[in-house]
Amino acid sequence: MAVTLVKTQPFTDQKPGTSGLRKKVKVFQQPHYLENFVQSIFDSLEGFAGQTLVLGGDGRYGNREAIATILRMAAANGFGRVLVGRDGLLSTPAASCVIRKYKAFGGIILSASHNPGGPDGDFGIKYNTGNGGPAPEKITDAIYARSREISEYRILDEPAPAIDQVAEFTLGEMRVSVIDPVADYAELMTSLFDFAAIAELFRGGFRMRFDAMHAITGPYATAILEQQLGAPAGTVINGVPLPDFGGGHPDPNLTYAKQLVDEMFGDDAPDFGAASDGDGDRNMVLGSHFFVTPSDSLALLTANATVAPGYADGLAGVARSMPTSMAADRVAEALGIDCYETPTGWKFFGNLMDAGRVTLCGEESFGTGSDHVREKDGLWAVLFWLNILAVRKQPVADLVHAHWARFGRNFYSRHDYEAVDKAAAETLMDDLRGRLDALPGSRLGELRVAYADDFSYTDPVDGSVSEHQGIRIGFEGGDRIVFRLSGTGTEGATLRVYLERYEPDPQRHEQDTQQALADLILIAEQVAGIRRHTGRDAPTVIT
Repeated sequence: MAVTLVKTQPFTDQKPGTSGLRKKVKVFQQPHYLENFVQSIFDSLEGFAGQTLVLGGDGRYGNREAIATILRMAAANGFGRVLVGRDGLLSTPAASCVIRKYKAFGGIILSASHNPGGPDGDFGIKYNTGNGGPAPEKITDAIYARSREISEYRILDEPAPAIDQVAEFTLGEMRVSVIDPVADYAELMTSLFDFAAIAELFRGGFRMRFDAMHAITGPYATAILEQQLGAPAGTVINGVPLPDFGGGHPDPNLTYAKQLVDEMFGDDAPDFGAASDGDGDRNMVLGSHFFVTPSDSLALLTANATVAPGYADGLAGVARSMPTSMAADRVAEALGIDCYETPTGWKFFGNLMDAGRVTLCGEESFGTGSDHVREKDGLWAVLFWLNILAVRKQPVADLVHAHWARFGRNFYSRHDYEAVDKAAAETLMDDLRGRLDALPGSRLGELRVAYADDFSYTDPVDGSVSEHQGIRIGFEGGDRIVFRLSGTGTEGATLRVYLERYEPDPQRHEQDTQQALADLILIAEQVAGIRRHTGRDAPTVIT
């Protein structure tokens, strides 16, 4: 079949963020918009002729149509084979798993992660390299540069066949393998966790609820939790992926996973609750009447890692994003392993994992993972918790309280101001940045500032430098406030404010988190002028 060269004009707004290119669906529906970006990806790569590409997405609105287009473009650009999930579905961690297992050249993942879907929602696309992880900045910068000068794209003059069944077919000269989206990932999970112990936990009457939020993890959770591990039918709720996520917001936090939270804090609550997001890379963990912060979850997994067969030999190290609480640091120190502080973005963990420096890593934004793939992994984290619960035989709340008694508690919260005016948010950050030099030694409220900076990271593996990664204000005694603009939204800007206080005294561990952080919350408002700049009297979401 013939390859068509389609003339096009550049778009000026195709700069990838921390997780690829995310825009409103209507933006992607513009003629040539998706095709321009895909061709820019291919034009920025070398040596892929005849190689394998992995392709899949979270099933959101527009996923199937985009898959068909990318298949035709991959064939026209010379890929030898594409592994595509049945119905175009692959969770982000499963895509990473498939890339690594089959030694693919790379992969294209269609997702806007935890952002809403549907005709008026969001769409996203990103490229992952052969290690299974998100493309590093040198590649995303090259993609953006190419997108600003592109004049044509290549596409096969042949429709893409249906991909609703596991099958093999050819498209032009390219082989297309439609694969079961769950099978390879499930196989990997059995190699990491003690499925026999977890199955015994369920046989003993252990009750769990997993909210898939009508997103990609529904088929994965149903296959693994209910079919392989024997959890009762109905353990997985909202398990059918829908293009608009059932009208919900597929972000597993206390605000958007309300159905799960209400059940876990209600009468006759299950023993364990969990949720995952749009593309399956985030997780929320709860016990009966108890919420586990993502920062505490990373620390507790680190402290208990060796109970899982895949981590029985111990950890090489642990890494956390800069805004994530320092709870994992204390565990790493006790274990005698290194702890790395990186910018937000999973690609920074990938270098450390590839170099063998860390095994576990996590972000406060409900993302946890390990070196089994190069993406955060929501269901993996849930299975890790189940493995720990099966071995320790304690309720979730008791496990966390025992952890705090040993290591101390890091009171921690994130306040999100979503969809604020972008110019106003940038002015807030610029004003604050301009006053950093004067803050050390001064008093804010009753606290004295020990340091104030704009976080910069030098990668210990490749020496690359990433600047302006978030403003930190640290106080004597270890308290801190972090301000950062998120790169994952598509509307306005999201200002994130992170607040942390370390408390070693077990007698004070039962305080309400927001009360324990009350003075830091007030200081954050006063030092940054949040209300004055944004017009917001309160955060959109508190976690």
